[in-house]
Amino acid sequence: MSDRRPRLGIRDLLALGTVGLFTRPLRAVLASLGVAIGIATLVTVTALPASSQAALDQELTKLGANLLRADPRVGVDGEPIPLPPESRGMLQRIGPVSDAATVGNAHAGVRSNALRDYVESGITTLAVTGDLLGVLRGELAEGRWLGHDPMPVVVLGSDAADRLGLSRLPDRAVSIDLGGIPFQVVGILKDTPLAPDLQSAVLVSDAAARHWLGFDGAPTVAYLTGTESQIEALRPVVAATLSPGAAGMVQVSRPSAVLAAKDATQANFDGLFLTLAGIALLIGGIGIANTMFVSVLERRSEIGLRRALGAHRGQIRSQFLVEAVVLCSMGGLLGVSLGLLGTVLWSATQGWPVVIPVATIVLGVTASLVTGALAGLAPSIHAARQSPTAALAAG
Repeated sequence: MSDRRPRLGIRDLLALGTVGLFTRPLRAVLASLGVAIGIATLVTVTALPASSQAALDQELTKLGANLLRADPRVGVDGEPIPLPPESRGMLQRIGPVSDAATVGNAHAGVRSNALRDYVESGITTLAVTGDLLGVLRGELAEGRWLGHDPMPVVVLGSDAADRLGLSRLPDRAVSIDLGGIPFQVVGILKDTPLAPDLQSAVLVSDAAARHWLGFDGAPTVAYLTGTESQIEALRPVVAATLSPGAAGMVQVSRPSAVLAAKDATQANFDGLFLTLAGIALLIGGIGIANTMFVSVLERRSEIGLRRALGAHRGQIRSQFLVEAVVLCSMGGLLGVSLGLLGTVLWSATQGWPVVIPVATIVLGVTASLVTGALAGLAPSIHAARQSPTAALAAG
């Protein structure tokens, strides 16, 4: 005669494990809410930083996280050594570089009009090659940007415009004198925090500077944008490209403070929010464990009767363990839904892009199952260890 004990099927086990939930629905709902809050917190504090980080990435990119600036070092005569005239084309041939622009000092004196002999000091005339405005994320306060033809037109930096008395463009055409040549003012820049030296400059196209001012085409500063993840590796390549055989003569700088702030912010997000999520889950797990212990104490007569009818310890243990897992699963699904809803609503109010990693949903459901198993383990073992006679007597 076989002494193997009968095993419960999956459907029977689920039906048996959910009896307590249906007989005490209010308690089940309240216990599930505890887990739901924990899982909602986990989902929210995982998804919200992703959305916030996406918004932060956009802002940092605007601030120049993928921008490099190349300046020639000062020579023995105290003057900067000019970069090659073909610097922009050389930089654009570097793989990770997306765009480049250069400026060169045209050494043209600036007068507010051709009738005045006074030359404005502190204002530099710079010849522009490439889409400088796009590379620096600059914006025009008024007017239009420079063309690529040799027309004698200029765009003023914000400080230069103030000093020349042209903080706003008049309705009629207005000109300033550059090296004895009248140039029409067609635009005024907003402040350029990525290149503050441009704020006190008068900008002309490279073609106009060559045609009217005798510019030799040698840049004094080069700007370039590239793949953000490769910006640090680009620095020595840029220096070697602009000064073959003497890379040390070119100083390549990057907005290191911006990138450092980005990395630090990401690390702070990860550490802080994962800690909060862990605390929330711990509280939810304790609530489920407490509910299951109370359930075991209230159902001792049921446990004793089932044991007297032949149920073995494994079946009793499985019953309460399944009940805890189902309870947490209900709370987990509710928590994931609440967390996702909260993420969408908060991101919308902040103007952030909504980013919900798939791993967040998987993590929420998995965490609820693991929490249920851990929370129900001790109560289920406690229930299985009760003897039939003691359980019936206590009931």
